[in-house]
Amino acid sequence: MTQPTDTLPLPPGLHPDTLAVRTTIPRSGYGEHSEALYLTSCFVQPDSETSARNFASPDEGYTYSRTGNPSVTAFEQRLAALEGAQRALATASGMSAILLLGLALLKQGDHVICSRSMFGSTMRLFGTDFARFGVQTSFVSQTDPAAWQAAVRPDTRLLFAETPTNPLTEVCDIAALAAIAHQAGALLVVDNCFATPVLQRPLALGADLVVHSGTKFLDGQGRVMAGAVCGSGELIGQLAPVARAAGLTLSPFNAWVVHKGLETLSLRVRAQSEAALQLARWLESQPAVERVYYPGLPSHPQHAQAMQQQGGLGGAVLAFSLPGSTPDEARRRAFHLIDSLRVCSIATNLGDVKTIVSHPASTSHGRLSEEQRQAAGVTQGLIRVAVGLEHLDDIRADLLRGLQG
Repeated sequence: MTQPTDTLPLPPGLHPDTLAVRTTIPRSGYGEHSEALYLTSCFVQPDSETSARNFASPDEGYTYSRTGNPSVTAFEQRLAALEGAQRALATASGMSAILLLGLALLKQGDHVICSRSMFGSTMRLFGTDFARFGVQTSFVSQTDPAAWQAAVRPDTRLLFAETPTNPLTEVCDIAALAAIAHQAGALLVVDNCFATPVLQRPLALGADLVVHSGTKFLDGQGRVMAGAVCGSGELIGQLAPVARAAGLTLSPFNAWVVHKGLETLSLRVRAQSEAALQLARWLESQPAVERVYYPGLPSHPQHAQAMQQQGGLGGAVLAFSLPGSTPDEARRRAFHLIDSLRVCSIATNLGDVKTIVSHPASTSHGRLSEEQRQAAGVTQGLIRVAVGLEHLDDIRADLLRGLQG
């Protein structure tokens, strides 16, 4: 027995929390309440004419899951609604989303401006891999709009920033960078992985494209790899053919998992952000801690900017440094603290409901040169904490074990 599909559109003006639960594709004839998972590699066509039309225009109908799948579409529509974007395009991972930008928007001779404080793999992709194909990248201070402006050249095509940055939580002025990019005829891309659309919507501040690693907060439980790019229909339309041809598309199962994860995104991010603020304040009071990096603290250099851009919350990721007379001594202290953990996980992901502690200099930024790490401020004594949903007292006690040893 089948039922009519649910095709009624959502009314306008719904709040983001409602969009995160209700935005999706129409129900099938079976009337499922929880969205269906379409695990299929291809789709049967009713006739040759329809098949030809769908293959010629992949957005019109499904033919093959590399070029489109209902589960992937459901995730794309929900994320686009949360980011205030016309359209989103899902990818296999966050890094594949950034690779897609380069493949689709850049060519030999083009110039890119990036923050020098970004995630290590992003810095390598722009600084090393894209350079092999004739794309030049200038790395500048994350927080100094004048440095971004000074780096602009006639062949500048892209400004790329993540805010807050990984792992030092530096915050850039999105509106200021958008003005610089547009005056130069370039695009501004913002990696919104740390803040998520719950705290920050870069498109509303002038950015042209938003990049996500859905592996992080969008999933929220560390289950699958996923990525996405959000923006105007025109720009996403330029990316889609390259994603399909290169096979950068997201698997249906992973899309379904992250699609469901978005339903609790607001609750998780707000609760984790509140816990991170309390933990950051506590760490600042610890004699063994040299410095704490967290946008929610008044001591953070971009605190005011972060509060204005991020809805008054600092996010769920912080970092702190341990002192050492030499880099080797600082590294030994950091390793001792991490190895003393009994509750928090030693891993390199973030956005999980489980608190994760990592040593950036030997993990996420381990493949960078020492010069690049120093420029990014990633010292051997630096520790990153992605705060989960455990009781805060247990997280503090776990860290204190290593701080006192």
